[in-house]
Amino acid sequence: MRRWVCGLMCFAFGVAPVWADGDLARKNACMSCHAVDKKLVGPAYADVAKKYAGQKDAAASVAQHIKGGGAGRWGPVPMPAQPGLSDADALTLANWVLAGAK
Repeated sequence: MRRWVCGLMCFAFGVAPVWADGDLARKNACMSCHAVDKKLVGPAYADVAKKYAGQKDAAASVAQHIKGGGAGRWGPVPMPAQPGLSDADALTLANWVLAGAK
């Protein structure tokens, strides 16, 4: 019931509910290389959240890495850039990951 009420309120105020961010990750194939609690090709979202915990600009930094890709932060396998992802969606995903991907 609580989730339904939250979803209704979020809809009324034009804000995506929190669980929608997992859908955004699946829609953009993030879950092909990442999982919440274990390393696949890339790091677990929980490990990313731990690494950036307490950093003031963490969301912006993670969003930049999502859009721009890169290599060397988590091992030799490069993360491909996601240039087609909007800045807003990259930031939404970054905040979701930093919140523990829940």
